[in-house]
Amino acid sequence: MKFTTRNFITLGVKAFKLMFDVIKHPQLVDRYKHFKKLSCTCRLYCVKALRSKKPKSEIQRQHYHFIDRHQVKVIGGDGGNGCISFLRLFKNPIAGPDGGDGGNGGHIIFEANRNIKSLNHVEAIVKGEVGGNGKGKDMHGANGEHIIVQVPMGTSIRENSQVVGDLDTEGARFVAAKGGAGGKGNHFFLSNENRHPNVAELGALGEERVYILELKIVAHAGLVGFPNAGKSSLLRAISRARPKVASYPFTTLSPHVGIVHYDDYEQVAVADLPGLISGAHQNRGLGLFFLRHIERCVFLLYVVDLSRPSPLDQVFSLKFELEQYQTGLSNRPHAIIANKVDLPESASNLKELEQGANMPVFPISAKLGTNIGSVLRHIRELYDQHNKDKLQW
Repeated sequence: MKFTTRNFITLGVKAFKLMFDVIKHPQLVDRYKHFKKLSCTCRLYCVKALRSKKPKSEIQRQHYHFIDRHQVKVIGGDGGNGCISFLRLFKNPIAGPDGGDGGNGGHIIFEANRNIKSLNHVEAIVKGEVGGNGKGKDMHGANGEHIIVQVPMGTSIRENSQVVGDLDTEGARFVAAKGGAGGKGNHFFLSNENRHPNVAELGALGEERVYILELKIVAHAGLVGFPNAGKSSLLRAISRARPKVASYPFTTLSPHVGIVHYDDYEQVAVADLPGLISGAHQNRGLGLFFLRHIERCVFLLYVVDLSRPSPLDQVFSLKFELEQYQTGLSNRPHAIIANKVDLPESASNLKELEQGANMPVFPISAKLGTNIGSVLRHIRELYDQHNKDKLQW
């Protein structure tokens, strides 16, 4: 079926009429499902990216120090001590033991929160709350409150160079250190053989561990390229994000995430990752500190500079660095964004790139906004084909 504007209107009218016919004639349910499926297909073809007309703020906000790797020592709360006490009543001075149990210590829990973007707020040492001591008259001590440390979604937790936790979904939790159990009071030890126990337990100590928290940016698309390829300018052009743009290399020192809005209320997250150089997998340049952010991206967009010679070699070099860092990382769904097409020396390089590349090539100018619409449409196609509800914003 050829999708035209006239077909869209006709199909919509027929589906609208069938909605009322199904109420009167239940046997038309199959026909209604068929038209509903076709209308959804039409919707996919005509979806458009929303371009905000509201001007971006010119206020220079104070940027916080971005931290994506942090060592933290967690100590669970100690349990409360049990109590040794004997009840004395009127005309019964030896009524028996009545020492209460100590309360349990509080746990240390890491919880993923999508509203937090950095680890700069996490303290180096986190201690749990201590449980209360037991008292006479069988009064147990209060349990210590659990300490919940909010961390960004996409944080991996390592202990002794091994991954022990991965908080990649909203609200995911990891118990980092358990609190100690409360000690038993002397009432617990009452038995037929020992009617007056003069013993109680001390509260157990909380667990003490050291973890390495590593943040891996969670986004649908990742912009990968060499320094000064125009990744930050592209993110500014397709979203309301405001990464720093300058004419010197390594302008972007921390990842930035921009949201692309579509008219069917879908939101696609695009991450601007710091520039890579040859030998990044050997920790050259920013190296391994930012290569790990690419692991979470569903698909990749290689941003190349057409003003430089041999743009195809740039793509091969980027794919080589990704493959050396993690096998199979370069095989994820991808496309080439050929930036700076407005420069005169880009024409010959573009022909060379289109002839040698075996993937979609989109020549654009992020500065002037040339051909940005085709990039947004292709981002949505990759999102619909490969996301499959793995990541929701």
